[in-house]
Amino acid sequence: MIDMTRRELVVSAGAVSAVLGLGGPLTLFPSGVAQAATEKGFHAFKVGDVEIVTVLDGVWQRPLDEGFVRNAKIEQVWAALEAGGYAPDTIPVSFTVTFARTGGKTVMFDAGTGGQLAPTAGKLAANMAAAGIDPAKIDVVAMTHFHPDHVFGLMAAGSNAQVYPNAEIIVPAAEYEWWTDAGVFARLPADRHGLAKRLQDTLPSWKNVRRVASDTEILPGIRSVAAYGHTAGHTVFQIASGKEQLFVTADAAHFPALFLKNPGWHVMFDSDPEAAMTTRKALFDRVVAERALVTGYHFGMPGAGRIEADGSGYTFVPLA
Repeated sequence: MIDMTRRELVVSAGAVSAVLGLGGPLTLFPSGVAQAATEKGFHAFKVGDVEIVTVLDGVWQRPLDEGFVRNAKIEQVWAALEAGGYAPDTIPVSFTVTFARTGGKTVMFDAGTGGQLAPTAGKLAANMAAAGIDPAKIDVVAMTHFHPDHVFGLMAAGSNAQVYPNAEIIVPAAEYEWWTDAGVFARLPADRHGLAKRLQDTLPSWKNVRRVASDTEILPGIRSVAAYGHTAGHTVFQIASGKEQLFVTADAAHFPALFLKNPGWHVMFDSDPEAAMTTRKALFDRVVAERALVTGYHFGMPGAGRIEADGSGYTFVPLA
């Protein structure tokens, strides 16, 4: 067994950075907590008096292609992955849903894939049960945006029946209006028409949907924060309790080793890459300044930690 101190890890990371010519510090962290959280499927911690649980919906081993990062050479992406301790040809895309228990309510942030996407997703229900979360007792589902890996968990496969009919579904008004507008099909590529149709066939007729503007307190201690760019209405949520806070950052940054370390890189899923970049930098500068915790939908288990400034970018430091 190798037992490295934090200082030794930082020194080793610096050596890797120098070899790869990345031109800045890089911090590596032990994976014990991540491995344990992945094995059991969830990780629980507290933010002030608020109980937080991150629950894994699965991991998609996505083959890397040249279009994944729009404005970087594939060699740069390989180097960034290797520097982060990953194989250079595959992106392990995790789907991690955040839950909060506060004020007697259970709040779910995004709804997962519903088992309707990547072949290794669809583990949310089993991992919720392991974490002691009863889907019938979820009071609120707060959506960050409407990409399939976040929204399909609201809709039963085949029938589109509500999966959480007794919960209030809170959606960003800007996101809702963009996707439900009749003219959206003219603005979308053909392969996105099915998503828009499914959204239009469900959300407008559901009586438990509440649209909220940015900078709105959706529940005591939980506020919506505009983070547009990834989608037209992409929204993060700030949870505050006492002197502590957590930001549910959703897809503000996709894979940390790539898009936190290089916040100027454009992931292929951003609808407005320049706006997403501006949002990413502003959000994580704020998170660093305020020493807030974060959860990230694709950050891998435990899915929660802190952000540290790292050269011209940032490093994600998972909870220990």
